[in-house]
Formats: sequence, C-alpha cells, structure tokens
Amino acid sequence: MSLPLSGLKVLDLSRALSGPYCAMVLADLGAEVIKAEALPGGDMARQWGPIDREISVYYLSTNRNKKGLAVNFRSPEGLALLARLAAKCDVLVENFKVGTMEQMGLAYDVLSAKNPALIMGSISGFGRTGPASHWAGFDQIAQGYTGFMSLTGTPETGPTRVGTPLGDLVSGMWLTIAILAALNSRQSTGRGQHVDTSLVAGLMSLLSVQGQRYLSLHEIPEPNGNAHPVLAPYETFQTADGPLNLAPATEAMWVRLCELLGVPDLPKDPRFINNTERMRNRVALKAQLESRLRTRNRAEWTPLFIENGIPAGPINNLEEAFAEAQVKAAAIVEQVTHPLLGQLSMVGSPMRFSTDAAHHSVRTPAPALGEHTREVLGEFGIGEAEVAKLLAAGVILQA
Repeated sequence: MSLPLSGLKVLDLSRALSGPYCAMVLADLGAEVIKAEALPGGDMARQWGPIDREISVYYLSTNRNKKGLAVNFRSPEGLALLARLAAKCDVLVENFKVGTMEQMGLAYDVLSAKNPALIMGSISGFGRTGPASHWAGFDQIAQGYTGFMSLTGTPETGPTRVGTPLGDLVSGMWLTIAILAALNSRQSTGRGQHVDTSLVAGLMSLLSVQGQRYLSLHEIPEPNGNAHPVLAPYETFQTADGPLNLAPATEAMWVRLCELLGVPDLPKDPRFINNTERMRNRVALKAQLESRLRTRNRAEWTPLFIENGIPAGPINNLEEAFAEAQVKAAAIVEQVTHPLLGQLSMVGSPMRFSTDAAHHSVRTPAPALGEHTREVLGEFGIGEAEVAKLLAAGVILQA
C-alpha cells in the first residue's frame, strides 16, 4: 500500500510538542521520518509525565511512525553528521529557539547550498522577527499573549487556558500545511525553501470571528463560558441528569426547539423575537429553556432533538467519549504493539483516503532513544566502520 508521502525523507530535529507533532503528521502520511534526538537524554518530552511503566505517555503521543536516531548535538562530529543527513533529505523540521540552528552551523542557507531541494520547516514561539522573537515559546505563554485565554473561561473564573496545548498543536498543523505547499512548489521549480510559523501566529489565526470582531468593530470580547459569542440560544444547558449542549443556529431551529420543549409561543416574546434580542436577554432565555429541559434527562432529550434537526449532544468525559459508538465506528482509536508496553491504543490520524480503505495510520510506536541509529546511518550510505567509530566516540548511540 502506497501512502501519499511515501518516498519522502524527513529529518526531525524538533523536541517537545509542536515540531514532533508536525513530523508525526508527515509520518502518518507515509514519509520516512528520522527523529534525531540530542544525547545524552534525548527529547525533553521523554521525562514528562504521565509515565506508563517508565515510558512517557506525552512522548508516545507525538512520535509514532518515526525512526529513532541519537546524536550528540554539542559535538562538531555530531553536527557534521546531521548536516550530511540533511543533504540527502527532502524536509527538515526544527523548533529550536530562533538563532540556534545558525549557531549549530545548520542554517537554511548553509544546508540548501548543498541540497537546493531541501525544505526546512521551523516553529518558534513568537516568530523569527520582531522584539519578542528571542522569547522562549511555551504554549500557555502564547495562549495568554495572543488573547486566546481572554476568550476562554467565564466572567467568574476569568481567563482560562484551553485544556490541551493548542498553540503547540495548531502551529504543528500549520507547519505541516506549509511544508506540503512547499513540496508542491518544488515540483515545478526544483528548489526547496524555508517555511516557518509560530505559536503566536498559529493561535491568532484561530481567533476567527472574535478577531474580526475586534478589527472591524473594536469590540473586546469577554469570556462567555460555554455560550456562543454571537448566537443565542447556543450553549450548555442543564437537564434532569446533567449538562447538554444545544446549538439551534437558525431561526427555524429555534422555533422547532420551542415546539419540542412545549413552549411554542416563546419565539413571539419580544425579548426573544430575534437573535439580537435573545443575545441581550440571554440569562432570562436560559432560565426559561432550562425550566423545561430539567424535566427529562440527556438520554431522552438528545435523540429527540437530533431526530428533529436540532444539533445537540452530551458533554462527555474522556472515558465516555472513547466509549461512544460513533467514535468506535469511525476507528479513531488504533492499536500498535510496543516492545515494552505490549498492546498500545492511540488516537490515529483523522485523515481518510479512499486508497487506504483499512486506514492504518499507526504503524509503529514511538522509538526508543537511538533505536534505529545503525539502520538509519546505513540507509544514508555511512559504513559500519564509521558507525563503530562514532559509537565509540559517543557521537551517536544505538539502543
């Protein structure tokens, strides 16, 4: 089975989350991704919890389908080795602090001089130019800096970070898209290029209507909790046995909702006559709707709403989410055998291709530190005698 990026060689020099996530997406799509980790300890994420039998779950989540190479990034021999590998790769991914690649002698202009087809993808915290370009990039700092946290939470709690490291993940996704675009451009030009993004740029690209609301109207949105910023009713409501999300986004849906709740005259109330008035009187509207919703439980309301064309759904915890019949039918969770952990379940790639009917995006688990060092160097034409010399000198490690 040929995957979309089969035959593509990627050198992954990144660590933590944003860069590894980008490289994992490329690996899921079939690229041969060589994860080069710095000795002695490798990717810092290997030390981050939670830990499952001495293996970092954090590390497992973003490094599947890669080959593991361990190199001393602080030795001239190690850096020279990385440059040799880059000379034979299609893509290089890195997320060092701005200026670090130049300090290591691995700047794009240096590498592209030997490999003009090379595409280098870089992620930084704040971008490669500007007064904050030298700041270290951490997800929560970026969520606060971009205003993203100011949109999340409630008036009571104040700003709250998103429950996953969204800045890291979205910058990894944007870099993946940029790399794919550069690969397409290379088909006609024969040349690679340096593409980059940042946690700040990635998060600000997701501000959507809230960002445009400020730019167009100079309104500064406040955190609304689970309420939609511009539509009502469109939020979380309490039923007899817990919260339910309801999203009647059109006037027809709103009218139908009131019919199903047994309050067909509610849309005629001047306070709720249109979306503008419903937004203005959101608190009173919620009280009216919840007085009806509390008469039945979520399992009763949800199918009734869905069958009548009104988007609705429960608020699951992760145990409930992974147990959902739809999640199982969509094969979102895949299994792979880990040499130490045995059968390992993972959230696989969300992309589907008609040429891959079986959809097996998780093919190998995250590698041990230096697991494929000999294999990778052999593929790049580095002989066993040189490999043995590099091993003896501590320049590389074979697990």
